[in-house]
Amino acid sequence: MNAEQMILLSQKLVMLSLANDQADRERLTKEIAALNEALTESAGSNEKTVYCRPLKFSDKEISKMPKTFRKEFRVDGCTAHVRKRCDYRYRCSYEIRYRRNGYNVTASGRTLEEAKQRFIEKLHQVDKVRPIKVSDGSTVPTTFNEFAYFWFEHFHKRKVAERTYKNNMWRFRRALEQPFAKKHLRNINAIDIQRILDDFTEQGKGKTADEVRSLLNQILGCAVKFGLIQHNPVQMVFHMQHERKHGSALTLEEERLLLSATAGTRYQLMFAVALYTGLRPNEYKTAKICGKFIVAKNSKRKNGEIATKRIPIIKLLQPYLGGINEIDWVTLKYLREKFNSILPNHILYDLRTTFYTHCVTCGVAQSAINEMVGHSGGVLKDTYTDLPDEFLLKEAEKLDW
Repeated sequence: MNAEQMILLSQKLVMLSLANDQADRERLTKEIAALNEALTESAGSNEKTVYCRPLKFSDKEISKMPKTFRKEFRVDGCTAHVRKRCDYRYRCSYEIRYRRNGYNVTASGRTLEEAKQRFIEKLHQVDKVRPIKVSDGSTVPTTFNEFAYFWFEHFHKRKVAERTYKNNMWRFRRALEQPFAKKHLRNINAIDIQRILDDFTEQGKGKTADEVRSLLNQILGCAVKFGLIQHNPVQMVFHMQHERKHGSALTLEEERLLLSATAGTRYQLMFAVALYTGLRPNEYKTAKICGKFIVAKNSKRKNGEIATKRIPIIKLLQPYLGGINEIDWVTLKYLREKFNSILPNHILYDLRTTFYTHCVTCGVAQSAINEMVGHSGGVLKDTYTDLPDEFLLKEAEKLDW
């Protein structure tokens, strides 16, 4: 640390000790921290000469700044810090840095005048997106990745089920985090997004393209509401919605094949429960035997709400539960592999489709179907309907095929 740096630090420390106003103390503390950081960064460098000092701008230079910064530099007497670097060939460069009120502006040039000009240009750029303060004193991020994590934590996490949140977070990290890296929100355009979606579509991953587009639309839509960008570039992108292939119910022959092919194994019980309850695959692990019912967590509830559904143990399922008090499920990966080895033209979710189909063809009341499969019947259903066990058991007697 040279003499000029020691004098500067000493002055700042003396001013800090004499300051009575809290705002002045905070300002001086930040300036000292910024100066120390600058000195620390330069300590290990190979440069021959490095020094940091406050930089004053002339009235003419201040007049070229955005209105927001004109006031700070002229009225409030704010300064930036400039560092001069010289290498062993005595080639010099200047770096100007300003850190205050949530801003972090840096510009450099071969001459001080060039660095000042670039610094003023940077001020005009950051002035277009002013930092937004939140209740805890922090600012809303303005780079894509940081804002995306901000959105996930403060908004998305509260609106969707935990599994959906984790899936979307995984999807973001795999498909969007790297392409946009630290790119500023205002620099993301429709062409960048179009390229990403087209890549997935060309790879035959239409469903992934749909999901990525939806995720981007929500994140950038939130940025619009915060005023960080004026328009959502996703709205300009051309994207053909992927045509999803819906599953199909198993035939009676396929049902018998699935259960007979797994006879004597633990898989038979699991497939029987899945087939005769209509549970979603991600609900299997939560299924418990409670008297005359299979009770499981309804995975489609949002906003953090925890709800369960009751499925009567129908006559067709009863033989498989004899003497069993608890269902020991294998992981979905192994369950799917076993299922696909027997019925390669179906997916595991088709067991749910099969159960629902039987409910309809056997004449089960729609309100009972909604309760058993976990469909939402809307506000009126939740408010005025509380189906008794006797009603569900009576309707379940119809399920005999």
